[in-house]
Amino acid sequence: MFRALSPAGRSAPLSILIFHRVHERTDPMFPGEGDAARFDGLMAGLRHWCQVLPLDEALQMQREGRLPARAAAITFDDGYRDNHDVALPILQRHRLNACFFISTGFLDGGRMWNDTVIEVLRRHPGPQLALNGTRLEALGPLDLSGWPARRAAMERLLGHIKYLPLPERQLCVDELFAHSGVKAPSDLMMDSEQVLAMRRAGMVLGGHTVNHPILARLEEREARHEMAEGKRQLESLLGEAVQLFAYPNGKPGRDYTALHARLAREVGFAAAVTTAPGAARIDDDPFQVPRFTPWDFPRWRFGLRMVQNLRQRGERAL
Repeated sequence: MFRALSPAGRSAPLSILIFHRVHERTDPMFPGEGDAARFDGLMAGLRHWCQVLPLDEALQMQREGRLPARAAAITFDDGYRDNHDVALPILQRHRLNACFFISTGFLDGGRMWNDTVIEVLRRHPGPQLALNGTRLEALGPLDLSGWPARRAAMERLLGHIKYLPLPERQLCVDELFAHSGVKAPSDLMMDSEQVLAMRRAGMVLGGHTVNHPILARLEEREARHEMAEGKRQLESLLGEAVQLFAYPNGKPGRDYTALHARLAREVGFAAAVTTAPGAARIDDDPFQVPRFTPWDFPRWRFGLRMVQNLRQRGERAL
């Protein structure tokens, strides 16, 4: 079935997998996400079933109509430190390549806004967190009496804050952080040397803006700056051109639009990927390449997800 759905040549689809983090052990805030053992098992299955290629090479081969059968590529978004510490050794053990999309503003001790929220809810010592006097007061008090309650509070806060204008979003997060009294970690993201180490290991690096904003919520000038400046910063660090881009959040029409696909081309990227599920095909817009998330387990479920994704065409922003 897999071979029939994924032939070689001009009709060859490309399965592009998205990951964000690979925890050393199961994270109680994200029990459905993978840890090192599960990721290792998925990579073993992927290597058995697929011809895994570097993303830049795979996209070029697809444009030229010469993809091999069962072609796949692996990607990671954001730039988490565990990509270097946990995922990279597993990829190397299986002799696999991946593309890592980096939000440059969080390197060297930074922290993404959503991780501040997550770490506050993870680390707060009490069974409840009041939000009196903050912009989030109407959402509180938050029940933190157990891991399920903390996860529910996380979903509620992230859903409320995510699509706020960037300055207001940051104010909400800053107030939550200050109000909680929690000491949040400063080592969640890679530092510059780790990014360089990934490149020296043969991994592909791509742009993911500076501050990971929802591009559709920005003025065109601001969106262009986020995309171009993230590219410039990463190129300055690597000493080479950066060809690939991933839209933050990446849902077509909601997180980015056709305008941003045009901007990605104009600032000098060769291709851009989304988070719309489906397999990439030769006639797809190279600036709206679909990807999917495959944390299914055990291995047969992962294989089934791969097959289902091959049947799907990625949605585009119009």
